[in-house]
Amino acid sequence: MTARTPAVRVRRVYETPSPDDGVRVLVDRLWPRGLAKADAHVDEWPKALTPSTELRHWYRGPEGEDEEFRRRYRAELTAPAAAEALARLKDLAHRGTVTLLTATKDPSAGHASVLREEIEGIEGTGE
Repeated sequence: MTARTPAVRVRRVYETPSPDDGVRVLVDRLWPRGLAKADAHVDEWPKALTPSTELRHWYRGPEGEDEEFRRRYRAELTAPAAAEALARLKDLAHRGTVTLLTATKDPSAGHASVLREEIEGIEGTGE
Protein backbone atom coordinates (compact mmCIF):
# COMPACT_ATOMS: atom_id res chain seq x y z
CA MET A 1 0.00 0.00 0.00
CA THR A 2 1.39 3.38 -0.98
CA ALA A 3 1.34 6.14 1.62
CA ARG A 4 -0.60 9.16 0.47
CA THR A 5 -0.25 12.76 1.47
CA PRO A 6 -2.63 13.50 4.33
CA ALA A 7 -5.78 15.34 3.26
CA VAL A 8 -6.84 17.49 6.20
CA ARG A 9 -9.46 20.22 6.11
CA VAL A 10 -10.51 22.62 8.87
CA ARG A 11 -14.12 23.85 8.90
CA ARG A 12 -16.60 25.40 11.27
CA VAL A 13 -18.88 22.76 12.71
CA TYR A 14 -21.86 25.02 11.97
CA GLU A 15 -21.27 24.81 8.20
CA THR A 16 -23.38 22.35 6.21
CA PRO A 17 -21.59 19.01 5.91
CA SER A 18 -20.07 18.30 2.51
CA PRO A 19 -19.70 14.94 0.77
CA ASP A 20 -15.93 15.67 0.45
CA ASP A 21 -15.49 16.02 4.23
CA GLY A 22 -14.47 12.41 4.69
CA VAL A 23 -14.17 11.60 8.39
CA ARG A 24 -15.59 14.52 10.40
CA VAL A 25 -13.77 15.05 13.70
CA LEU A 26 -14.89 17.55 16.34
CA VAL A 27 -11.75 19.00 17.94
CA ASP A 28 -13.39 21.22 20.59
CA ARG A 29 -13.62 20.14 24.23
CA LEU A 30 -17.20 21.39 24.61
CA TRP A 31 -20.14 20.57 22.36
CA PRO A 32 -20.97 23.58 20.11
CA ARG A 33 -23.83 25.72 21.38
CA GLY A 34 -27.15 25.46 19.62
CA LEU A 35 -26.13 22.54 17.39
CA ALA A 36 -28.03 19.28 17.54
CA LYS A 37 -25.79 16.22 17.45
CA ALA A 38 -27.78 14.82 14.53
CA ASP A 39 -27.13 17.99 12.50
CA ALA A 40 -23.37 18.02 13.16
CA HIS A 41 -22.63 14.69 11.45
CA VAL A 42 -19.59 14.16 13.69
CA ASP A 43 -17.85 10.83 13.24
CA GLU A 44 -15.34 11.19 16.07
CA TRP A 45 -14.85 13.46 19.08
CA PRO A 46 -11.40 12.76 20.59
CA LYS A 47 -11.44 15.03 23.66
CA ALA A 48 -7.86 13.98 24.46
CA LEU A 49 -6.77 16.14 21.49
CA THR A 50 -8.40 19.31 22.73
CA PRO A 51 -6.46 22.01 24.58
CA SER A 52 -6.71 21.73 28.35
CA THR A 53 -9.13 23.98 30.20
CA GLU A 54 -6.16 25.76 31.80
CA LEU A 55 -4.55 26.44 28.41
CA ARG A 56 -7.83 27.68 26.91
CA HIS A 57 -8.36 30.08 29.84
CA TRP A 58 -4.78 31.34 29.63
CA TYR A 59 -5.07 31.91 25.87
CA ARG A 60 -8.31 33.88 26.23
CA GLY A 61 -6.87 35.95 29.09
CA PRO A 62 -4.75 39.09 29.01
CA GLU A 63 -1.48 37.13 28.84
CA GLY A 64 -2.58 34.89 25.95
CA GLU A 65 -0.31 35.04 22.92
CA ASP A 66 -0.56 32.95 19.74
CA GLU A 67 3.01 31.61 19.44
CA GLU A 68 3.17 30.65 23.10
CA PHE A 69 -0.26 29.01 22.86
CA ARG A 70 0.93 26.95 19.89
CA ARG A 71 4.06 25.89 21.79
CA ARG A 72 2.11 24.91 24.92
CA TYR A 73 -0.57 23.10 22.93
CA ARG A 74 2.04 21.08 21.02
CA ALA A 75 3.51 20.09 24.39
CA GLU A 76 0.06 18.91 25.53
CA LEU A 77 -0.22 16.79 22.38
CA THR A 78 2.73 14.68 23.57
CA ALA A 79 0.75 13.31 26.55
CA PRO A 80 0.01 9.59 26.02
CA ALA A 81 -3.76 9.87 25.40
CA ALA A 82 -3.34 12.86 23.08
CA ALA A 83 -0.45 11.23 21.20
CA GLU A 84 -2.53 8.09 20.67
CA ALA A 85 -5.52 10.10 19.38
CA LEU A 86 -3.22 12.14 17.12
CA ALA A 87 -1.68 8.96 15.69
CA ARG A 88 -5.20 7.70 14.90
CA LEU A 89 -6.02 10.92 13.01
CA LYS A 90 -2.74 10.71 11.10
CA ASP A 91 -3.64 7.16 10.08
CA LEU A 92 -7.13 8.22 8.98
CA ALA A 93 -5.70 11.16 7.01
CA HIS A 94 -3.31 8.86 5.14
CA ARG A 95 -6.31 6.75 4.07
CA GLY A 96 -8.67 9.57 3.09
CA THR A 97 -9.88 13.07 3.87
CA VAL A 98 -10.24 14.16 7.47
CA THR A 99 -12.16 17.32 8.33
CA LEU A 100 -11.39 18.92 11.67
CA LEU A 101 -14.47 20.68 13.00
CA THR A 102 -14.43 23.60 15.41
CA ALA A 103 -16.92 26.19 16.64
CA THR A 104 -14.31 28.96 16.63
CA LYS A 105 -15.11 31.93 14.42
CA ASP A 106 -11.75 31.71 12.63
CA PRO A 107 -11.01 28.02 12.06
CA SER A 108 -7.72 28.83 10.34
CA ALA A 109 -6.31 30.07 13.66
CA GLY A 110 -5.97 28.42 17.04
CA HIS A 111 -5.80 24.78 17.99
CA ALA A 112 -7.46 23.34 14.86
CA SER A 113 -4.71 24.79 12.68
CA VAL A 114 -2.05 23.37 15.01
CA LEU A 115 -3.70 19.94 14.76
CA ARG A 116 -3.80 20.19 10.99
CA GLU A 117 -0.07 21.00 10.92
CA GLU A 118 0.68 18.09 13.23
CA ILE A 119 -1.35 15.63 11.14
CA GLU A 120 0.21 16.83 7.90
CA GLY A 121 3.70 16.78 9.42
CA ILE A 122 4.25 20.51 8.99
CA GLU A 123 6.39 22.39 11.48
CA GLY A 124 4.02 25.26 12.31
CA THR A 125 5.07 28.85 12.10
CA GLY A 126 1.84 30.40 13.28
CA GLU A 127 1.42 32.32 10.04
